Amino acid sequence: MRILVVEDDENLNRQIKETLEENGYVVDVAFDGEEGHFLGDTEPYDAVVLDIGLPQMDGLSVLEAWRRDGRTMPVLLLTARDRWSDKVQGIDAGADDYVAKPFHMEEVLARLRALVRRAAGHASNEITAGKVRLDAKSGKVTIDGKSVRLTSHEFRLLSYLMLHKGKVVSRTELTEHMYDQDFDRDSNTIEVFVGRLRKKLPDDCITTVRGLGYQIKAD
Repeated sequence: MRILVVEDDENLNRQIKETLEENGYVVDVAFDGEEGHFLGDTEPYDAVVLDIGLPQMDGLSVLEAWRRDGRTMPVLLLTARDRWSDKVQGIDAGADDYVAKPFHMEEVLARLRALVRRAAGHASNEITAGKVRLDAKSGKVTIDGKSVRLTSHEFRLLSYLMLHKGKVVSRTELTEHMYDQDFDRDSNTIEVFVGRLRKKLPDDCITTVRGLGYQIKAD
């Protein structure tokens, strides 16, 4: 999944980015509200981690602008404020959840997993498609209960397809959500990883819809 982190504290921004990447996410970063607003308005993200106290443009203004423009990605607010009124303002501005500083990275990870999962219509960390079971929390994939070893890119690809099972997902959409903004969008990397993934999964798991993309059918 592709995440945007908007946090002006460089050390905290780096810590969040590294933690998310270690857990299989693709991460873009911004250090002020204007840059964050631009990225969130022009790039497709599965979720955003957004600090309230930002230079140039505060986090609530960024969030309100996104929502006015129809941007619906889940947003997790970071705030050092303890007043309940600030939390209410955040939710009213369109935030999906919040966490107060200081926080444990595990909490941010858990809340992000929940936001991404719910946005795709799933209530559980475990998603199944036929004999295939994917656990987003542990990062494990099994077929008929037997563990399957996947590379980080293969897991990322399968995760996105399973989160959106029943939907035809284009190569462009997969590329946009699996790689950061600097990735070569004309690359045929997606086809390569789909081919590798198919060799490890049941024959009918991933289907190609000619001219449109790939699909894991809903149960």
